[in-house]
Amino acid sequence: MDKIVAALGQELKRGSLVLGVLSRLEEEKYGYALIKELGDYGLEVDQSTLYPLLKRLEKQGLLESLWNLVESRPRKYYRITDQGREVYHRLQLEYLKMHESMTRLMEV
Repeated sequence: MDKIVAALGQELKRGSLVLGVLSRLEEEKYGYALIKELGDYGLEVDQSTLYPLLKRLEKQGLLESLWNLVESRPRKYYRITDQGREVYHRLQLEYLKMHESMTRLMEV
């Protein structure tokens, strides 16, 4: 039963991860800093999950990236685009509606 709960919990988390990532990229961040920040808010995410997601969101035009070559080693920084901001706000509304519906369902 624990395996089932763990797998279903992962599905729930995966569905919310895009919203969490978009919410934290108003300011430029590199991947590891984003992993730490999401973890500080209780959303634990592995590098093997985050980096493909960042690449996909960039390909969709929701994020843009830039390389910082000034620091000790090159780092790729990400930030939300105008289109990403629009999508984030719309997803935020969808999430809030779904949360409200699920709360009502579970109260019954």
